[in-house]
Amino acid sequence: MSILIDQTKRVLVQGITGREGMARTKLMVNYGTQVVAGVTPGKGGDNVEGIPVFDTVEEAWEQVGPVDISVLFIPAPLVRSAALEAIDAGVKLLVIVPDRVPIYDVLAIAKRARSAGARFIGPNTLGVLSPDKAVLGMIGGRATSAKSWFFPGPVGVTSRSGGITSSMAYYLAREGIGATTLVHVGGDAIVGFPHPDVMLEFERDPDTRAVVMFGEIGTSQEERVADLIKAGAFTKPLIAYIGGKAAKSGTRFSHAGAIVEGGRGTYEGKVERLRAVGATVVEQFMDLPLAAKAVLAKL
Repeated sequence: MSILIDQTKRVLVQGITGREGMARTKLMVNYGTQVVAGVTPGKGGDNVEGIPVFDTVEEAWEQVGPVDISVLFIPAPLVRSAALEAIDAGVKLLVIVPDRVPIYDVLAIAKRARSAGARFIGPNTLGVLSPDKAVLGMIGGRATSAKSWFFPGPVGVTSRSGGITSSMAYYLAREGIGATTLVHVGGDAIVGFPHPDVMLEFERDPDTRAVVMFGEIGTSQEERVADLIKAGAFTKPLIAYIGGKAAKSGTRFSHAGAIVEGGRGTYEGKVERLRAVGATVVEQFMDLPLAAKAVLAKL
């Protein structure tokens, strides 16, 4: 199986006629994603890669039928209105690709999503990929590379870095280890689908036997994963690497959400908490594949 996305999910692309929207729609369609419609206000009647374009999400829903997922390639200042439109139309999962979405807008999206029983990944995410099934967003860059780099297997991948998401799966594949699903949770301080939520999805997936996680300094995502393990809510082996070991307090590391403030979100704190609950935490990123291989050999 996989989590969040497979070839049966019906996908809408908001901002489909923009440069990124067109390029990433091509990736998704060529990989096997079931993209059923696109939305760009004022562009209704057009088509991209043979996919009909509508002026609103509601119109798309009426014309092509129910939509499971919307992927947003919208300029950051317009993300809030586009996301709320999709949620109000009935879409239950959003993938918000743009970065620099104002925090107050993200909070507004989160509030509306909770009230509607919807969820969102991102902002500032490259998306989600289930090998040989479907992709949301831009993981892999092109369908040919995504198909050659990743293949199905027993390991779930979750990361706070877009590039590292692909890199982890690539280096795992070189050791003969395939993946169930790759998830880039997003690099911002506030994201809709952080590591703990991803872990719960992998816990329910019978094909995921272990999870590899790339964490960073800043926020409490990794500590909350440790809380899940301690509480018995996540029971599968976890292999993790935490970036930002050398960063000092007040230093931003790579992403907006990766900043140490006082004693919160430190490298040492994250590593200590994860190891205390039995997770395998490696010191070097390139140690992840062999560590994962060793863990899988014991299952």
